[in-house]
Amino acid sequence: MRGARTGELVLRYVLLLAVLALTVGPFLWQLSTSLKGPTEDIYSSPPSFVPSDPTLHNYERVADTIPVWDYALNSLKVAGANVVTNCVGSALAGYALARLRYRGRRAATLAFVLAMLVPVEGIIIAQFTTMRELGLNNTLIGVVLPGCIGAMNVLLMRNAFLNLPYEIEEAAYVDGANVWQRFLRIALPSVKGTVAVVAIFAFMGAWDDFLWPLIVLSDPSKFTLTIGLNYLHGTFANDERLVAAGTVIAVAPLIALFACLQRYFFRGVGEGAVKG
Repeated sequence: MRGARTGELVLRYVLLLAVLALTVGPFLWQLSTSLKGPTEDIYSSPPSFVPSDPTLHNYERVADTIPVWDYALNSLKVAGANVVTNCVGSALAGYALARLRYRGRRAATLAFVLAMLVPVEGIIIAQFTTMRELGLNNTLIGVVLPGCIGAMNVLLMRNAFLNLPYEIEEAAYVDGANVWQRFLRIALPSVKGTVAVVAIFAFMGAWDDFLWPLIVLSDPSKFTLTIGLNYLHGTFANDERLVAAGTVIAVAPLIALFACLQRYFFRGVGEGAVKG
C-alpha cells in the first residue's frame, strides 16, 4: 500500500516537472538568448541555457531600434485603465447580479454568459465603426473602451459574492446600513482575492492585446508595446537575440504583477468558484 502511494507521488512530481518544462522552458530560453553576445552560438547542441558571457547589449539595441519605453508607457496606460474599469465595473455588476433582487436579474446574468460566447473577431468591425462615430479612433481611450468591463470578470465577481453568507449582510441591514454601505464595508472587503484575479486578467488581456490596437491606432507615437514589437519581429526576424530581448521586456511586467498578487490570486480562485 505504501509502495503504491510512493509510486503515485513520484508520478505526480514527474508530471509536474514535465508541465513546468513546457511552460517555463520557452521563457528561460528567450531570457538566455537575450543575454547572449553576438559571438556566442545560440543553436549549440546540446543547448546552453547559461550564457558564457552575459550582456545587456541586446536590450540597448531594442531601445535604439524602436521607442520601446514609449510603447511600454502606452501599454501601461491602457492596462492600468483596464484594471481600474474592470475591477470597479465588475464588482458593481457582480454585486447587483448576486445580492440585489429585481426583475430581469436572471436575464441579465444570461446576457453576460452569452457575451462570453461571442468571438472578438465577430464584433470587431462594429467596435471599429462605433469608435469612429465617437471620434475615438487613433486614441488610447478607443483602445481601452471595448474591454473596460469583461463579461467573464463580471461572472467571477458574481460567483464570489454568491459565496458570501447572507447573514452577514442581513445583520448590517438590521443595523441600518444601506446597499452602498453593505457593498463597500462588508461584501467588497470579503472578496479581495477575486478582485485581484480580475485585476490580473484585465492587465494581461490589455497588455497582450494585439489585434484591436493594431486596427484602431494609426499614429506610431500611440502604438502599444505589442504593435511596436511586431515591427521588431518583422524587420529583424533573423536576429533572434534582439527579438528575445524585446519579448523579455514585454513579459517582465506580467511576471512582476503576478508575483505581487499571487497570494490574493490563489485565494480568489476559491472565492470565485462556480456556484449554481
